[in-house]
Amino acid sequence: MPISTENIKKIQKTIAENGNQARLIAVSKTKPIELLQEVYDYGLRLFGENKVQEMASKQEVLPPDIEWHLIGHLQTNKVRQVVPFVSLIHSVDSLKLLQEINKEASKINRPIDCLLQMHIAQEETKFGFSETEFWELLEKNAFGNLPFVRIKGLMGMATNTDDEVQIRSEFRGLKNLFEKIKQEYKSQFSDWSELSMGMSSDYEIALEEGSTLIRVGSLIFGERQYV
Repeated sequence: MPISTENIKKIQKTIAENGNQARLIAVSKTKPIELLQEVYDYGLRLFGENKVQEMASKQEVLPPDIEWHLIGHLQTNKVRQVVPFVSLIHSVDSLKLLQEINKEASKINRPIDCLLQMHIAQEETKFGFSETEFWELLEKNAFGNLPFVRIKGLMGMATNTDDEVQIRSEFRGLKNLFEKIKQEYKSQFSDWSELSMGMSSDYEIALEEGSTLIRVGSLIFGERQYV
């Protein structure tokens, strides 16, 4: 099944109409190299993967100017595999993981850009910091003293629902948190600039609510085939 260039154009048009500088990440998990190459040839350079091994194997054979974004849950024992090449880790959901990224990055002297994943959805299955836990860590300056980590902002996944009011409320809450940290914790986060929210089903709402990175898979590559 070929990629949908029409959907890519539509998404890019929506970004432009919102008047912001949001960037589109092509979520390429489970998709073959040939389709990624088609998307690359069309002009996209940001690709998002869920699994470390799959991302690493694709990175080895695809063009070197691709920005690889890890958007899935990252286990501490897999950190070493991604630090040599990953552009942005969206899914940092614990202080322990952040410390492991810093440790492995220090070994190769390569600072790693990260986003802190917040749990904003109603589903309990999604990962991320709770807001209470997050504020406690901020108050302790727990995110400091990590010289090989650059925390760039927040990531969140809205509840999987057709209720657009709820989705908008969750995204707006994350945006408000993002802005509050930007104002009150400038000394801790000097590179605070990215808000990753919005997928194929809700990217338009996310853009309206201030997303700077949207993670779109099925609209570009088609629905995943389950064997």
